[in-house]
Amino acid sequence: MLARQFRHGVGMVRIRSRWNAKGKARSLEENAGALAFIEWRIAGATLLNLENEGFQTDTQVQRLDVLEELCAFLIHVTDRLVHGQMSDEERQRFIVALALKTADTYHDNRVDAEGRGQDFRQPFIDKLNLRMAEYAEFRFENAEPGYAFKRFLGECVTNSMGPRDRKWISDQVMEIEIPEMLKTLKKGIKDLFESGTAAGASQAAQSAPTSQSS
Repeated sequence: MLARQFRHGVGMVRIRSRWNAKGKARSLEENAGALAFIEWRIAGATLLNLENEGFQTDTQVQRLDVLEELCAFLIHVTDRLVHGQMSDEERQRFIVALALKTADTYHDNRVDAEGRGQDFRQPFIDKLNLRMAEYAEFRFENAEPGYAFKRFLGECVTNSMGPRDRKWISDQVMEIEIPEMLKTLKKGIKDLFESGTAAGASQAAQSAPTSQSS
């Protein structure tokens, strides 16, 4: 049987990742809130790419399950990227704020899909805590996740999607989607800290990973 031919989808959407008032000090929480928006957009573009490739999603809830997995991956990678560039206290504040803001966005979208009456923030945080612990076991070197790290995300996304072409989803995620996601994420982190240096976290602005803009 011939292997499925993978191609780049629509690519990462252009994401505005700089503060308007450049150089104005921004709190870690402000930068985290802005990054949460960027990561949600990255996850959404990735989901769209998968759907454009013909991989099956049937409901908005199923799409949100995929987005949940993609956001957990992005939040954990962010934690790895800023490690050593902030103090432990700053890093904890930043990642907690990033997680809580993303949980708010997830909750709002889940309410739109299922209606009011439930708080979807805590289930998101519970899933994130689980994934953070699982991803922590995988290698992350030179600002890049290792093979097992990427394979795990591929399997998580596969388990959240429909049955059509399931055997190819993980390869698509690993080979095409993760490099695009990381490219945009690294640029977003770099731009945010350069244009809105967080008080007490100037080293992050100087040391954030770089990438070429698309």
